[in-house]
Amino acid sequence: MSELTVKFGGNERSLPSPATVADAIKAFDRDALKSALAAKVNGEEVDLNKELAASDEVLSIELIDTATRDGLEVIRHSTAHLLAAAVLDLFPGTKLGVGPALMDDPRYGFYYDVIAPRNLTEEDLPVIEKKMKSMAKQNLVYRRQEIEKAKVLDIFKERDEPLKCELIDEKAGISASIYYIDNSPFIDFCLGPHVPHTGKLKAFRLLALSGAYWKGDADNQQMQRIYGTAFSTQEELDAWVKQREEAEKRDHRKLGKQLDLFSIDDDYGQGLILWHPKGGIVRSEMEKLLREELEKRAYSFVYTPHIAKRDLWVTSGHEGNYSDSMYAPTSIEDEEYRLKPMNCPFHIGIYKSSPRSYRDLPQRYSEMGTVYRAELSGTLHGLMRVRGFTVDDAHLFVRPDQVQVEVSDCLDFAIKVFETYGFEKVKFELSVRGDAENKGYLGADEDWASAEERLASALRERNISYERIEGEAAFYGPKIDIKIEDAIGRVWQLGTIQLDFNLPERFKLEYTGEDNQKHQPIMIHRALFGSIERFFGVLIEHYAGAFPLWLAPVQVAVLPITDRINEYADTVAKELKDAGFRVEANLKSDKIGAKIRDAQLQKVPYMLVLGDQELEAGKVAVRERKEGDIGAMSLEEFREKITRQKLLRSL
Repeated sequence: MSELTVKFGGNERSLPSPATVADAIKAFDRDALKSALAAKVNGEEVDLNKELAASDEVLSIELIDTATRDGLEVIRHSTAHLLAAAVLDLFPGTKLGVGPALMDDPRYGFYYDVIAPRNLTEEDLPVIEKKMKSMAKQNLVYRRQEIEKAKVLDIFKERDEPLKCELIDEKAGISASIYYIDNSPFIDFCLGPHVPHTGKLKAFRLLALSGAYWKGDADNQQMQRIYGTAFSTQEELDAWVKQREEAEKRDHRKLGKQLDLFSIDDDYGQGLILWHPKGGIVRSEMEKLLREELEKRAYSFVYTPHIAKRDLWVTSGHEGNYSDSMYAPTSIEDEEYRLKPMNCPFHIGIYKSSPRSYRDLPQRYSEMGTVYRAELSGTLHGLMRVRGFTVDDAHLFVRPDQVQVEVSDCLDFAIKVFETYGFEKVKFELSVRGDAENKGYLGADEDWASAEERLASALRERNISYERIEGEAAFYGPKIDIKIEDAIGRVWQLGTIQLDFNLPERFKLEYTGEDNQKHQPIMIHRALFGSIERFFGVLIEHYAGAFPLWLAPVQVAVLPITDRINEYADTVAKELKDAGFRVEANLKSDKIGAKIRDAQLQKVPYMLVLGDQELEAGKVAVRERKEGDIGAMSLEEFREKITRQKLLRSL
């Protein structure tokens, strides 16, 4: 009998062959198998029922269990398959698209794209979920088969699954893996791994339906996307549902309308934001904070066009690597132009406009630059995903010896800004090319390695912990991605710091060095908000619309109890306005309770309630948005109080 040498949990032993991964784990630790969902064998993710063949090498097994992110991904991917199986059972003839796990979307945990015999509705979701729960209780086994590509194609042709056949044609090698769920009509072309059986899926919920295009291409078939989420325990799902309910209360689209901050109108175009006066005030304060910090750091403010010749985007590489996200070209006097998806080439043009010496570097250009992306309608989401948005963009042109200092300053800048807004939990990721597939990435390997090390070194120098993310770099260079956690624990991708050796090469940028020779600068792309629109949406939800005083569109509401106090109310409002505060006096003949309620609904930080007593004493009765009545004080005392809050940008 042949044997296997297996290593698990730091221990090593020989086992008779053949044996499954589950058999091997059980031989070491029976209890570990109870929480196991899948495993890694010498780093490769596999199912627990995978048979281990005899080998001269030691087979190192690592558990993928319910406590890990990989485990959660297996649960969600397996639940997506269970969803498809339930839909096929309930709606025979359904054609399947794809059904991945979603690990970084705060709204959903997985989806499956389908074309059902009839249009599915929200009313179908509880029916499908009920069927899924019934199948989960049956402990139906997930089975994997590896067979020849031609035979896989025959299977899906026989099932009349043209979309799956298209995927297999594109992605399968000589052979392909398919998954079955026992006693169900479901078969899928998939790499896995999956849970051993449906009984491992204990906590899931279907959430929404939306439209989607096959492969995200509007020229392809329209499908329906069924969204859901899943967790390892019901307690985790319940906690997520509670958070989701809180998130719905904070939904920036609902609050944006309630607080008259912004709107989106189909008559003007989906994904295009109309900033209302009150939203414009918040934006102005956001930009003011950035401008103050930029001035401290000796940035220059620049302004560039919204459109450029198509040839510029060919040189930059966007035409070849990003054209699907760009608007179609337009012709002007026999020359083709395109709306800009990014600001970088324009800032390069400013750099190139004059000869540069090593003494001139760094050059730091900053712009609130509006860009345009041809996002599909199904991906649009309020302020979070739009077609036209403004980037708090900056590009730094530096010498190699300046990279470390400039990247470090960008990190300090980001931390300072996010702390000002009250984001205490900031996460950093180093997004790199990865080794698996470098298709679409520009530049030489040595430049990439150097750029990655410079960014990593800057993070280490600041004692900033970070996670290395493979395959998520920009096409022209590696980057540091900055994520924040909001008031209810959701994580948002915001800022980025990107190191770029490629665009300087493509545009032939240079400076004269101390040796009087020509050298190529390095380019740093830096944005903190990511986009003004997205960050505004995050702020609305983070604060639940209750902006701190320094950001609030209306900082003080003056509320006279009766009409005879209106003159005093006007005087109070004028004094505060003259002191630089945003004030509204409600002089309507409504009862004071209604005036207070209106100000509360508008989430005004302070209300000054004025009656005969306040008029005679020359004081104001102060009501705070959260605390309620905080007592009477002189107008001067109140003004000093809110002046301190405003200057300190207090939260």
